[in-house]
Amino acid sequence: MKKKRLEIVGLSYSQTQSGAYALVLGETKGKRRLPIIIGGFEAQAIAIELEKMTPSRPLTHDLFKNLADSFAIRVKEVLIYDLIEGIFFARLICDNGTIEGEIDARTSDAIALAVRFECPVYTYEFILSEAGIVLDDEQDAVDGDEEDELSAEDEEELLAEVTSGNDFQRKTEKELEDMLSKALEEENYEKASRIRDELNKRKPQ
Repeated sequence: MKKKRLEIVGLSYSQTQSGAYALVLGETKGKRRLPIIIGGFEAQAIAIELEKMTPSRPLTHDLFKNLADSFAIRVKEVLIYDLIEGIFFARLICDNGTIEGEIDARTSDAIALAVRFECPVYTYEFILSEAGIVLDDEQDAVDGDEEDELSAEDEEELLAEVTSGNDFQRKTEKELEDMLSKALEEENYEKASRIRDELNKRKPQ
């Protein structure tokens, strides 16, 4: 069965489920997006690695990575192989140079490890056909020159960032930097990620 490669498109707070986050994966060669609802801890684990933050103590996924490195085990790829009643199932494809094996994992944990091992993420066509979302496909076909602009707008709507971002916008850069330092000290990496995003928006392009 042919595999489709995915990449992380975005990560945002879920408007529909309290305490949950929407992880959005997208085809590397296509317009379909695969939204997956994940927990706050897993979202934090993904976010801090994407933002290249260094926690004061290793998180669970960092510990797994350190342990694997110590024994020369690497995760070659992550495969989202099934979708049953709205639940995605994933596997880690691992090897130690001589033996290759597969380990079942929750999709959120698998993605958190994928970003740490810098390995590709794949799924099958039937999963994208069943759960994938096509972003404004018909409009793109008509307005070919505006494809990138429309895609960005659609992704912004899809992610629908509902966080304390508006509060951050009212803060000065000095206040944001102080808040960032405090968030990191408290190991609140999800909040730190949002503050860093606001600071990055203010940098000259």
